[in-house]
Amino acid sequence: MDSATGLSPSPELAPALHRLRSSLARLKAELELAESDEAEATPGRLLGDLNEALVLLQEVEQAAFGVVTVLVVDDDVRLAELTARGLRRLGYDADSTNTLRDLRPKEIVVFDLGLSHELDQSARTALKAVRPIVVTGATDPGSRALAASLDASDYLVKPVELDDLVKAISRRLAEG
Repeated sequence: MDSATGLSPSPELAPALHRLRSSLARLKAELELAESDEAEATPGRLLGDLNEALVLLQEVEQAAFGVVTVLVVDDDVRLAELTARGLRRLGYDADSTNTLRDLRPKEIVVFDLGLSHELDQSARTALKAVRPIVVTGATDPGSRALAASLDASDYLVKPVELDDLVKAISRRLAEG
């Protein structure tokens, strides 16, 4: 990066840019081969490469600009989207869903504890690995124990104020 910007390059930036460039080059090559052979490129393969490039672009943004990615998972789709929208207004790269999807690198997860019963073992393991911020309307000891079993980094009781969620995200980021 240019020193006139006042930003110093992150050590993760060069490798992230290289992986992104490689992924885009592979996508371009597949399209060129399909064009020269007058054959159709496999949509599934092209979509896979494009999705990979978007994930890598996100890594570049994280390395270059410190963009924090947050996934809000809540059984109330509208509440999840309102929360994600509030986080986006504050500069986070936030997405919402009502089911846990594959997680992106360094993604912070805000997880509605009520959805924990829908998790299979691999999803539970993936969620536990990212130490989610748990949000719930429940305050009973059983719910707190369930959150602890998911290795929750924080336990917030609904309705959650955006300021409290931002503080929990900051605490989670400080953990590394």
